[in-house]
Amino acid sequence: MACNFSFPPLTPEQIAEALHTYGLAPTANLRAEDIANPQPDLLPAVISNFLATVVDPTGADDLDGQLGFDALASLDNPEHYMEGIRVLRLHKRASAFLESIQFPGFTLRDLLRPDPRRLVQVLSALINFLYYRDDKLALLQPIIHEFPNLDERCMELKAKLAEHQKAIADHELAAQMEEPMVQQLEAEVNSLKQKLVECNKKQLALRANATAINDKKEETHRKVIAKSDFELVKLAQENSKLLSKIVESPEKLQRALEEKKTARAELKNAEKIATQSVQEKTATLEIYSKGYEKLSKHSTKIQALQEQKEVKARKTKISDESVEIMALDTKIIEWDGKGENQKLAALSSEVEWKLKCLEPRERKVEETIAKATKLCAEVDSTRTDAAEELQLIYAKFQQIGHAFTCYKDNFKSFLEQVDEVSKETLESLDRQAVEPLDTSATL
Repeated sequence: MACNFSFPPLTPEQIAEALHTYGLAPTANLRAEDIANPQPDLLPAVISNFLATVVDPTGADDLDGQLGFDALASLDNPEHYMEGIRVLRLHKRASAFLESIQFPGFTLRDLLRPDPRRLVQVLSALINFLYYRDDKLALLQPIIHEFPNLDERCMELKAKLAEHQKAIADHELAAQMEEPMVQQLEAEVNSLKQKLVECNKKQLALRANATAINDKKEETHRKVIAKSDFELVKLAQENSKLLSKIVESPEKLQRALEEKKTARAELKNAEKIATQSVQEKTATLEIYSKGYEKLSKHSTKIQALQEQKEVKARKTKISDESVEIMALDTKIIEWDGKGENQKLAALSSEVEWKLKCLEPRERKVEETIAKATKLCAEVDSTRTDAAEELQLIYAKFQQIGHAFTCYKDNFKSFLEQVDEVSKETLESLDRQAVEPLDTSATL
């Protein structure tokens, strides 16, 4: 206690009056003579009432509390020790309180068999403490009157605290219930991240393939263009040579061309006659085949074989006739192509042969260019599909991440608000409820 506190001895009459005033008297007819000639149970009763009403009005430290199971197990007959245990507890608490108000030396004999002088000293110390406390509380009354509705405010704050605690419990329960969904979302996010990594790898591989294809395409284009330029230059040179040869004898060339035209017309007429004869023969074959169809299956097979033989024979005959026609053509060419005509025919045949040789090359070049164009189109379409798929995956990933972040931020902010409100409520309760006791202790 503070250094100003003191406990001067009081008279038995003052002690008896104070005990009745504060409600600490063990009996209603307590008198000063009972204090001058005390009974053994007087001081324990007064101290029990003092501790119960002044020191611990809530009854948190009950003197009649039950012993623990281990303590009871160590005693043979616990019921024989109950009164002694209660007295020891009472002495321990009384001694602690008296030492806190600077009244040391309170023994067990003082509690059970005090002499009148020692009893007056102990009771004077307790009553002086009550007087001292009343003086300090009187000083604190103006401060207490500034907060007239403190109890109501405390009840409201306790109700709010209970509501916030309930809200915290509800949110914790909701968080526990939503934890599987959160885990599922995290698993989906992880899988999407893995898919994104795989798509990035595929995109890099496609880019590498596209780059390689583009390089190969450019190289192929360069080779084809270079080869085509070379062939064109070569053909241009050969054409210039042929033109130079043709220009040397235009009249002879004109006559040779006219003769060639007449020879070709004759050949065409001969070819028409040969085709007409072939058509007539095929017509006769059709007539024969219709007649043979009316025979039996066996005869049809034999006749079919015979017809095949005849067809082969006729085809060979036709081929022989075509060979004869070709021989006639060659003879006509030989007859007409004397001199400069022979040179012109050779040059024209050579030009046609070279042009025919160039045609498959041109077709090959066109096919190569078409393949390269197709590959480029496939690469572009694949790249476009991969980019769209990546954009969709990334958009879904951002949407899930944004939803999860919003949920996490909202829940975290709510918990922080609840913690702040709870903390402020507890601090205000502690300040408003503990300030009178702290002020009395400091005084």
